[in-house]
Amino acid sequence: MPASATKALRVAVLADSDTRWKWGALTATRVRPGDTEIHLDGYLLRGRATPTARQLREVGVDADSLREVTAVEFLRAMEGARDEEAYDVLVLALVGGGVQAMLHGLGRVWQDRAERPVVVTGYVGVVYEKLADGLLLRHGADLVLANSRQDADRFRAVYEGVGADASAVTEVALPFLGGAAHAGEHDPYTVVFAAQPSVPDSRKDRTYLLDRLIRHARLHPEREVLLKLRSKPGEHTTHIEELPYQKLVQRADPPPNFRLVYGHMGELLDRTDLLVTISSTAALESLHRRIPTVVLTDLGVREALGNHHFVGSGCLASWDQLDAGHRPAPDPEWVARQGVAADGGYETAFDEARERIAALLVRPGGLPPLAPYYTPVTAPGYLPGILARHHLAPDGTPLPGAPAADRAPGPVRQVVRRAARGAYRHGVQRVAPVIRRMGEL
Repeated sequence: MPASATKALRVAVLADSDTRWKWGALTATRVRPGDTEIHLDGYLLRGRATPTARQLREVGVDADSLREVTAVEFLRAMEGARDEEAYDVLVLALVGGGVQAMLHGLGRVWQDRAERPVVVTGYVGVVYEKLADGLLLRHGADLVLANSRQDADRFRAVYEGVGADASAVTEVALPFLGGAAHAGEHDPYTVVFAAQPSVPDSRKDRTYLLDRLIRHARLHPEREVLLKLRSKPGEHTTHIEELPYQKLVQRADPPPNFRLVYGHMGELLDRTDLLVTISSTAALESLHRRIPTVVLTDLGVREALGNHHFVGSGCLASWDQLDAGHRPAPDPEWVARQGVAADGGYETAFDEARERIAALLVRPGGLPPLAPYYTPVTAPGYLPGILARHHLAPDGTPLPGAPAADRAPGPVRQVVRRAARGAYRHGVQRVAPVIRRMGEL
């Protein structure tokens, strides 16, 4: 009998960045069966994007416990979570390689167990690149969540196309949609540009976008123009940001109605009248609330930018058009296929996932062993490298010398880890751009 039958549903979320922690924790609350109470333990996978305390506060998701771990430490924690401490559901909110490594590591940890948690994974937002690669690395979880009808169709086609079981694909919606619908213009009228850490990635393009945003503020002094930033210099999110807008703006001379802002996107959308972005998932949050939303075409409509995903949305426009007063009209059919329930029905989007998890929790005899598509037989030249990045051997066991494979980290080791991560971030954001510029001389 699962633990959830006699007490609160015990859920663990393993995440490797602030946005994936947000997705994983909110997904855990969305897919819990019925009105079951939930006990949520968060595990943050140590790496370049491990969120800071400020980033975690900005996400605004509470957990009963939250700690930082290596892959091997997490597997040891899952191995020791038994009886009253056993988990009912595990959400893997990681990049594809991380999911694959954990599936193999957990398969080893749970190989002799009659019962194990339901394993759930998925994507934090729009899937516009590496579709086959990312999906096959996620194969093997009990539920692979698709954030829209369009994604669910594509996911099944990929799995079936390689002969893999596609039954785990489950249609849901983005778990962080919500908030009041846009009911009219605010005073002052507020334009928000949702910046992205790695799109675009060149100084020229990022400077262009900043200049156009500042120009829009000058053309419309009666408006409040906000540049919404994901992180502060030195912090990392899901993607690396080598050229933070905070540094670029130091060379500009913005007008008084232009500001840089941080904080929870949902709270910012409460006072937004026009959301502008290149390809941020914030566009879907905005469309869900019926806020006028623009996906910029200034730098082209290109796969490298991700804005090609919005072809057919009715939201594509340029700064010249916005400066002249253009307001987009989203296509209802396109919006509906993206899991955006602007006309209601959002809460029912998670019903299938809830029902499937509830059924798996009471499955007679427990759950079958995890069975990823990638094995040493199907991908002998690929899988070992994926696992080795997390200090795991091809059979899922810790490699010799794996960090903290045999003991918990002490105070000295924790200080060294923080210093190393800080040095890495400094190198990415300060040293690497300088070296790149020197190479261009």
